[in-house]
Amino acid sequence: MLPPVVASFQEPGQDPGRCLAYIEKLVDYLLCEPLTVGRIFGSPELDALCQQIGRRNLGALGLETPPESTPGVAVYIASKLQSSGGHTTALLDLIRLSPKCHSIILITGVCGRTDLASIQRRLSVVPDIELVCVPAGGHVQKLSWIQAYLHKIAPSSVWLFNHHQDSVAIAAVQPDRGYQLNFYHHADDRLCLGVCLGHGKHFDISPAQFHKCRDEVGLQDNRYLPLTATDLQGSYTGDKLATTPMVTCTAAGFNKVEVSYFAQYVDVIPRVLKATGGRHIHIGRLTRLARWRLRQNMTRIGVPLDALVYIPHVHSVWRALHEHRVDLYINSFPYGGSKTMVEVMGAGVPIIVHRNIADRLIGGLDMAYDGAYSWRNPEELYQQLITCSREFLTEQSVLARAWYEKYHSESAISVILSTPDSLGEVPDLKPGFKVDVLMKAWQLAHEATFFSVAKKRLWRVYRSIKSNWGRRC
Repeated sequence: MLPPVVASFQEPGQDPGRCLAYIEKLVDYLLCEPLTVGRIFGSPELDALCQQIGRRNLGALGLETPPESTPGVAVYIASKLQSSGGHTTALLDLIRLSPKCHSIILITGVCGRTDLASIQRRLSVVPDIELVCVPAGGHVQKLSWIQAYLHKIAPSSVWLFNHHQDSVAIAAVQPDRGYQLNFYHHADDRLCLGVCLGHGKHFDISPAQFHKCRDEVGLQDNRYLPLTATDLQGSYTGDKLATTPMVTCTAAGFNKVEVSYFAQYVDVIPRVLKATGGRHIHIGRLTRLARWRLRQNMTRIGVPLDALVYIPHVHSVWRALHEHRVDLYINSFPYGGSKTMVEVMGAGVPIIVHRNIADRLIGGLDMAYDGAYSWRNPEELYQQLITCSREFLTEQSVLARAWYEKYHSESAISVILSTPDSLGEVPDLKPGFKVDVLMKAWQLAHEATFFSVAKKRLWRVYRSIKSNWGRRC
């Protein structure tokens, strides 16, 4: 069932541009609502409406008859690319590890601008790759341009790497067009257009996401395509614990840790440092307010300020872990970072992960190796840190590296991508997870405060401005 305003666009004679714009706005509205995180992943109705618009548009362009596909040409449709972050890296990993072909990254520009100069630098090391940007314009203009372009070059495969709200990308790809369509489900914990397309192959990138799409969304043929990271070798060096305090680390931006939740990163990390008597390395940008609160909380409980090392950006988390001789990685909370966890496990660094109060998908629990420590109440975390021994961390290091080699190594991913009907082995979900009903209710009530509502409103306005700017540039 569709909301009444959206349903009205199904009637004949409605403006397809207004419809695509409204779908984008609706999905973006829900994206900015924390209450939807982990609760809705796809919408068959919205995907069907996008497909209906795209089908009609093909007819208006006179392109109903599909062309004969050109072997060895693959198109990767993305809404926008960023110079940093897991999305762009995952896309480039997929291109590198796929069978050799001419790869075209097609940027729709629907969800904001792409820093083309920085992206071109990253693409320079990938052979036989081309970057194409859809010209500025409205939703229908972009849709028409993409469909005409796909008809002209006739690729053998198309990968969807769209942002959650990119209605144009979903409308553009139609069934029986001569190419194999693949949907890369990177938007794992929120509503995303394209999840319920009904044609093409659907790839999930985490075990929890796979089971959510299979058991709750109702997909019967989704596949598991694990995230990967280039193997930089090296291993855990925990033997130094015998003589030096523990070094912990978290790599995440403000969007993952500066979120309304009962366990606040700025409150927990000072207590972590108090428990370990060591150092904590934070990699990723935090707001000035968060950095100030960290310092205030450290001072209040008597932790020296130089115990926290703040690094806004690194080129490789893997290398940074070894350079700083990190003993234990504390996965970001309340939102976990799956791509970063792969690097951490590859580097042979033990992980401790948070069990989210509301949903197992949000914290990244099932991305960790079997046997990894987990915590829900911060007191659990502090106690586990106090009791950590050199022997325990060494055992955990072996488990982490073995998990990376089995599921996330580049060779394992290449096998899946080079075999069309290959089905990657899906790890079992970690046992013992339970929703904390009381704390979940507390979280829901907290989201109704004046401050939370105002914050969501400002965030929606900001995202709308970015999207509009991207379409016009």
